[in-house]
Amino acid sequence: MSNTRIGVLGGTFDPIHVGHLVIASEVHAALGLDRVVLVPTNEQPFKPEGAAASARQRLQMCRLAVEGDDRLAVSDVDVARGGVTFTVDTLTDLAEQFPGAELTFIAGADALARLDEWRDYERLRTLARFVGVARPGWENEPHAQVERVVATPQIGVSSTDVRRRVAAGEPVRYLVPDRVATFIAQHGLYLGGTNA
Repeated sequence: MSNTRIGVLGGTFDPIHVGHLVIASEVHAALGLDRVVLVPTNEQPFKPEGAAASARQRLQMCRLAVEGDDRLAVSDVDVARGGVTFTVDTLTDLAEQFPGAELTFIAGADALARLDEWRDYERLRTLARFVGVARPGWENEPHAQVERVVATPQIGVSSTDVRRRVAAGEPVRYLVPDRVATFIAQHGLYLGGTNA
């Protein structure tokens, strides 16, 4: 795996939607990565109320979403480890899984601006390089914590909105991949409200 360039896109993915996939695709192209690995969190440290779908369901939706796209993959390292997910643990596990690979962690530029507040910040910096995705209203200037900011098309969809739409009986086709929409319907997900 040496010299392999792997992007790491973590998130709750509750559910994964087209906005997530556009980010993965755009960063893959912009940085010339070999692959972008989506890593669903087990339990978010910043969302203690929990996700609306189980970790295993979110993992399965991610797998369905990337099926057939060899630029994208899914890792279960966070779900398999259990407990609260911290980026330093994710990157440590992926470094072991892909020895010699160059890891690039992808997140919103606004979140990465506070990278020095993340757990084991100094170790984090040795595990991966950090690339931000521009957010509306966020200047596209790299800063101390971010090697580069990649501008991506702004897709007006959020997981919160998808959950709300499902609960309200509104269509989510084209907001999430068809296989994900089918999975949500088959498992009766998000019918009780937004939850998170």
